[in-house]
Amino acid sequence: MGKSFIFLFLFFLSCSKFESQATSAVDYLPKSKILEIKNYLKGKNYNQDLAVFINFKVHSGKYRYFVYDLKNNKILQKAIVAHGEGSVMKNSENLQFSNTDGSHQSSLGKYEIRESYSGKFGKAYRLDGLDATNSNARERAIVLHSYYCVQDIESENPACLSFGCPMLSKNAFIQTSKYIDQSKQPIILYAFY
Repeated sequence: MGKSFIFLFLFFLSCSKFESQATSAVDYLPKSKILEIKNYLKGKNYNQDLAVFINFKVHSGKYRYFVYDLKNNKILQKAIVAHGEGSVMKNSENLQFSNTDGSHQSSLGKYEIRESYSGKFGKAYRLDGLDATNSNARERAIVLHSYYCVQDIESENPACLSFGCPMLSKNAFIQTSKYIDQSKQPIILYAFY
């Protein structure tokens, strides 16, 4: 009886540990951030139905980029997104952020996704920072683009690093482009930590 009890105890312990590690995309997108953007958009000339969120608190190999349907409260797209190489702190899993040119760090805050152009990474979208924490985005050439080294599927391995731009995989970028290009009004991207 003692061995059976120990076996059952260890079985239930492993099950509960597995359940606690199994997080969904919804867990990575706090309701408070969604509400914050809904309130921000009211009365402004932005797309009221769609927003893009990046939760930099989530491991870079996991889904932490979300195209969100604000009207129906559901995630339309989730993807891996890279952060800036300068944001990586030695001997720490925490990230640091900057609005300074040359820092190669990601910047936090709300961005207006602006016009597309064709550059060295192919199609990309310019980003205008709307907060003090990202007001130099255009001058820093922080843009939304794809890059070959960003994976499509979640992994324990971190995503490759950028010079501060949010980079998506080619497939994720193509999907995001459809949402952006079909929108009659600019879409807000909100990066938080």
